[in-house]
Amino acid sequence: MVTMAQRIEALRTEKGVSRPALSAALGFPKTAMEKFETGRQTPTQDQQKKLADYFGVSLLYLRGENDDPTRTDNWLNGGDVPDDGPARTAAPRPVQKKARPAAVQEDGAVFGALLKSPSFQALVRSAALEALRSPEGQEILAKAIRRELGRG
Repeated sequence: MVTMAQRIEALRTEKGVSRPALSAALGFPKTAMEKFETGRQTPTQDQQKKLADYFGVSLLYLRGENDDPTRTDNWLNGGDVPDDGPARTAAPRPVQKKARPAAVQEDGAVFGALLKSPSFQALVRSAALEALRSPEGQEILAKAIRRELGRG
């Protein structure tokens, strides 16, 4: 498994940028890249986002949690679409802020970040509606309605 420190060093080297130059380009302290690459310090969430944006990779890839550098925000929003079919987009709806369980609120929780993503929420909403429009989904809805009406 690749660590975030290793990934940052590899991306920086691949781009041919020195540690101080990268720190300066991103507005970080001069020695930040050295600390990040040696593992003496972990970049903050904001710093991780700036690094991922600078290198054009996903946060998951930057953190070493995934080997696919594709930025999911690109393909979820209809940008570079994976080869598994056409992108399906749902009309964006305002997202109401709701209280989240403590496990979702943890900084650095990949699943929590995914749940908070408006594009992921739209994708799940679109998939759920598509499933409910199917004959099986209609049957499930009919059963649920009959059950609820029977309680009243």
